[in-house]
Amino acid sequence: MAFWHPFADMGAVAGSEFIVDRGEGPWVYDESGNRYLDGTASLWYANLGHGRAEIADAVAAQMKRIAAYHTFADVGNRPANELCERLAAHAPFPNAKVFLTSGGGDSIEVAAKLARRHFVNHGHPERVHLISRTQGYHGTHGFGTSLGGIEANVTNWGPLVPQVSSVPHDSLPALEEEIRRVGPEKVAAFFCEPVIGAGGVLPPADGYIQGVADLCAEHGILLVIDAVICGFGRLGTWFAVERWPDVKPAMITFAKGVTSGYLPLGGVVVGEEVSGPYFEASGGPMFRHGATYAGHPSVCAAANATLDIYEREDLIRRGRDLETPLYEALQPLAEHEAASEVRGGLGFLAAVGVKEPGAVATLSAGARKAGVLVRPLLGGVAVSPPLICQQEHIDLLAEAIRAGLDDVAAS
Repeated sequence: MAFWHPFADMGAVAGSEFIVDRGEGPWVYDESGNRYLDGTASLWYANLGHGRAEIADAVAAQMKRIAAYHTFADVGNRPANELCERLAAHAPFPNAKVFLTSGGGDSIEVAAKLARRHFVNHGHPERVHLISRTQGYHGTHGFGTSLGGIEANVTNWGPLVPQVSSVPHDSLPALEEEIRRVGPEKVAAFFCEPVIGAGGVLPPADGYIQGVADLCAEHGILLVIDAVICGFGRLGTWFAVERWPDVKPAMITFAKGVTSGYLPLGGVVVGEEVSGPYFEASGGPMFRHGATYAGHPSVCAAANATLDIYEREDLIRRGRDLETPLYEALQPLAEHEAASEVRGGLGFLAAVGVKEPGAVATLSAGARKAGVLVRPLLGGVAVSPPLICQQEHIDLLAEAIRAGLDDVAAS
């Protein structure tokens, strides 16, 4: 086969692909017509479910006008302008600006470069150090790989971006100690997922997010909230961080749910502290960075149609409404002889760990055999179903994971 899959053991995949053929609502179908509950909204993004003709129609209509055109310098288009105005209006701080990208990894690159450039603009070029958390995932680009906290993803590449470090994901004292070790006058930004996603679905301890914000404010460090997974309803708000009303980050990275995955799009919502110098007057600093497809009109049309559905069907709050039913449905699995723990309770996402890390493939295969697709992680499986799911889907998800755990126990 010619297609090299991401994050795949290609020796095992070759000749044994699981081909997804079509989707409808929370379901996907393979080429044999077998139906599966999409228990992970693909890779955390199909919040609206599959087969939304309204989004496809919006993209087709835009493509008939003009499918694509760059947005460098003074060139723009109406779908991109409309989208950014709408996203800025939902931002948890005033006067937001939105820098568009092609996805979450791109967005992390933007935020990292903006953070370092911010201090150059203010006469402190020595403030370049970036701090992240263990188990965090911030994509696979240059800065994102360096900021990542999943050991398997950050090793075997040779030297990564310098002046980057990580701290234990659940410890405020560790963050404060690292700031003092590096020197507050050298730290530019701290990157934080509200709920760690790919690293295991790890909700923050009570007071952690607020404590992080307080430490950043105390030392003049920019707080970057990575809402690529947690945004657009996954935590029941637009950008996830609103679950902590007093926390006002400098930047928020987003992607995935902004189009419900129908087309690739990401971006950074930037607060006035960082964006101000670039907008004040002609001849000011220029941010010499951007993706070829930033502000792609057909992609932005998909995003605008997606936002229309979120608003019309009142889906953004669903992540908060469903967080307890999901956690309660999965919690009994913690007593299973093959399970180690169940993590969740904050947002419509959760994880089930296994006592034997090598058994993850068996658990995932068992759930698929029972009609549910889950996301294998190191040491367990994650779930993050579409926001349109109902209790019956949550119950099916729990039953399928139990079937997978039974297979693990039997083996």
